[in-house]
Amino acid sequence: MALLVYVDDLVLAGNDSNTCVAFKAYLHNCFRIKDLGSLKYFLGIEVARNSRGLFLSQRKYALEIITECGLLGAKPVDFPMETNHKLGLATSKLPNDPTQYRRLVGRLIYLTITRTELSYSVHILSQFMQNPREEHMEAAKRVLRYLKENPGQGLLLRSDLDLQVLAYCDSDWGTCPLTQRFLIGYFVTLGGSSISWRTKKQTTVSRSSAEAEYHAMAATTS
Repeated sequence: MALLVYVDDLVLAGNDSNTCVAFKAYLHNCFRIKDLGSLKYFLGIEVARNSRGLFLSQRKYALEIITECGLLGAKPVDFPMETNHKLGLATSKLPNDPTQYRRLVGRLIYLTITRTELSYSVHILSQFMQNPREEHMEAAKRVLRYLKENPGQGLLLRSDLDLQVLAYCDSDWGTCPLTQRFLIGYFVTLGGSSISWRTKKQTTVSRSSAEAEYHAMAATTS
């Protein structure tokens, strides 16, 4: 049995229904709790279930971000960030209110809980939180236009897991134009369901693309 507590909200999960029922009765005697039934919504994450498993999404949360930025009527795009971008070399003027950019990127970071494909874009955008420029804000708004095409996309945690772990990784040598450091990205699945993913800039400079690939494999394995 596992218990997740956030302020006065609780999520209880376990593989023995009798134990869960007994524990809820104990909590009710101590604190007078209210049982809301099966989990449907928690901290911006929507939960749906059927015979295939659990589906997690942040559709309502994504639409709130799009609406707040006034892009509900914007034209969707097919991918979140331009390839071969030069955001690290941006020289445009600073926005009047940089806190808008920081708030937007912070909300996008939380959205990567269920949107694995945003990891790279959000990683790039989060590097400019201190001094964001107009190009950075436009790149962040492009991510929102990408979300608009399918805001309800999420994760399926399958009920027929075979408990086989598969991991995929890649590296991008010399990605950062300022430091020449490389990026690594990895994606781990358990029985076909996504369980772990990350994009990260390394702290060292590799002397070859082969060295960068080995670094990516080592980070993924660990």
